[in-house]
Amino acid sequence: MPIIIKTPEEIELMRQSGKILAEILDKVCKLALPGISTLELDEFAEKFILEHGGLPSFKGYHGFPKTLCTSINDEIVHGIPKKDRILKEGDLLTIDCGVTFKGMITDAARSIGIGEISKEKEKLIKTAYHALSKAIDTVKPGIHIGIISRTIQDVIEKAGFHVVRDLTGHGVGKFLHEAPTILNYFDGNSGPVLEPGMTLAIEPIFSVGTSRMDTLPDKWTLVTNDGSCAVQAENTIVVTPSGCEILTIL
Repeated sequence: MPIIIKTPEEIELMRQSGKILAEILDKVCKLALPGISTLELDEFAEKFILEHGGLPSFKGYHGFPKTLCTSINDEIVHGIPKKDRILKEGDLLTIDCGVTFKGMITDAARSIGIGEISKEKEKLIKTAYHALSKAIDTVKPGIHIGIISRTIQDVIEKAGFHVVRDLTGHGVGKFLHEAPTILNYFDGNSGPVLEPGMTLAIEPIFSVGTSRMDTLPDKWTLVTNDGSCAVQAENTIVVTPSGCEILTIL
């Protein structure tokens, strides 16, 4: 699939999509307390998205059954919200969501601690947002995708963690997953050059102890193969003539 440069009109629709998405992630993070089920969070998110004129991008995508991905502790991504999946004090929760607004999609994720969490989980979360921020800071026309990948890898590995290499960032907008692929490590290839109008979902994904993962029997949830905790942070951005604009923050 070729890289899709968005028109100003399409970018404006993505701004509106991103505003809905940022609001729902903020609200869901505040609702995510010990004793609540991940299904309750999902139902709240879907209702909010629909009431604000959007559609949940994940629901039905390749058969995924819910609005949110809710991944806990050693679950890396694609955790399915369930009635009996109750959040507990000390959990690390990643909430990933996509919103479609008038045909244009944004994608973002937040990782948070539930109640008081371990120092290790605190470090994971802090590192995820630091890696995401540093990666976004590199974005401007004329740089290669590989600069983003190298920046993410450097932050993660300096903190002593391991990039989950089979999971990547990506283009987003008219489709949930577009070109280019954005690796979270540098593989020696510089990759495409960024141009104004490109819209990207940048998402560092890594774990405490491994770069490898397994798939649970539900065929969706990906977990670390050593049982160590994993984390993800993600925003959708648009490349501008002078840098970039983050579309999925309040």
